[in-house]
Amino acid sequence: ESFPPPSLPTRTLSHMSGLVEEDDVSLPSDSEDEENVEEAVEEEKVTDLSDTKVVTKYLEAARIANLALSTVAAQCQEGRPILELIQIGEQVITKSLDKIYNKKEDGEVVKKGIAFPVCVSVNERICNYSPLTSEADSCPPLTAGDMVKIDLGCHVDGYIACAAHTLIVGSAPTLPAPECGDVAKACHDAMLVAAATIKPGAKNTDVTAAIAKVADAYGVKFIATVRSHQMKQFVIDGTKEIALCPPDVEAGEERVQEQEFEANEVYCIDVAMSTGEGKGREGEDRTTVFKRNVDVSYRLKMKASKEVINAVNKAHETMPFSLRTLGDERTAKMGITECVNHKLVTPYPVFNERAGAYVAHFKTTVLLMPSGTTKKVTGLGCPEYFVSEKALDDENATLLREVEEAEAKRKAKAAKKKKKK
Repeated sequence: ESFPPPSLPTRTLSHMSGLVEEDDVSLPSDSEDEENVEEAVEEEKVTDLSDTKVVTKYLEAARIANLALSTVAAQCQEGRPILELIQIGEQVITKSLDKIYNKKEDGEVVKKGIAFPVCVSVNERICNYSPLTSEADSCPPLTAGDMVKIDLGCHVDGYIACAAHTLIVGSAPTLPAPECGDVAKACHDAMLVAAATIKPGAKNTDVTAAIAKVADAYGVKFIATVRSHQMKQFVIDGTKEIALCPPDVEAGEERVQEQEFEANEVYCIDVAMSTGEGKGREGEDRTTVFKRNVDVSYRLKMKASKEVINAVNKAHETMPFSLRTLGDERTAKMGITECVNHKLVTPYPVFNERAGAYVAHFKTTVLLMPSGTTKKVTGLGCPEYFVSEKALDDENATLLREVEEAEAKRKAKAAKKKKKK
């Protein structure tokens, strides 16, 4: 039995005619050709921000992602088990999605779900920590002073909103060290600078250059393996990407091609920074987060592997998923190995910094609107207890001040308009 990539809804695909032999049909006239082309164009569904319905779906996904993020953040209290926090986030996403888009569109069910598993990574863990149920007891609960990174994603009809946040555990949090404030402020500022720099006509290298000044100002380092990506319908990591710092090609890091941003595009701005070496490395934690490689097929041998890939194709398709969601845990752990070995799925390992390093992680989703403006739709503000004696460079400080002023004017205008109603 062969396992091809999952098929996406037909309304996400371009109109395509079948392949036939020339002798089987009479060739249409030029006028008929033109009519067929016009019909094909009419049938092709618009999947970018030029369609207001698409924008609405992004905004709904963002609303739910923000709700889940803020809920989990509020529950990060001393003594809380990590798995319990993850399950709270998952419940917020799934229950919120159950309330919207329950009618068919173009005769098809609107697909909704978790676009990136809820992960809670503590202290030197950088990202992707989402333990299995059987591993819950081996993971200590949160303690006061822990530096926690929450990461998650949600989608409505394949339109994805992702977000990440960093906080310190405690009713009145105090920073374990001054460097903790430096790295958190730097990471959040870098995310804002990146979001403000991304606009139609700008290039990905412009963003890399701008945020490099942020790292220098605060004296911290980017986690080099983390990159930001363009997102499309049912695609969480598109081909356009942004490096946090220039790749070290000699050390084996993949080169990033210079590319220009365009209106109607969507990007996930993903920033992780550290007081350590800036190098993520795999530790002893089990990898539990994976994503289906939709362009790869292979005839699996093991029954457990077939059950795993069938479950993935049915429930997650192109989105990253946690092994914990695939049913029987023993079967999932047995079956995923063959799937990884034959590249049917891509693993998302748990990355760690060196012990004692402080790591911050912030993530937002930005929409490059048809009007030319950039709309940041996910993410929470930087907690006030993250303070630093260091400051942004003048250029980026001015940029963020202008963004804040524009946002304040927009909110005042919206409030005035609402009051008139």
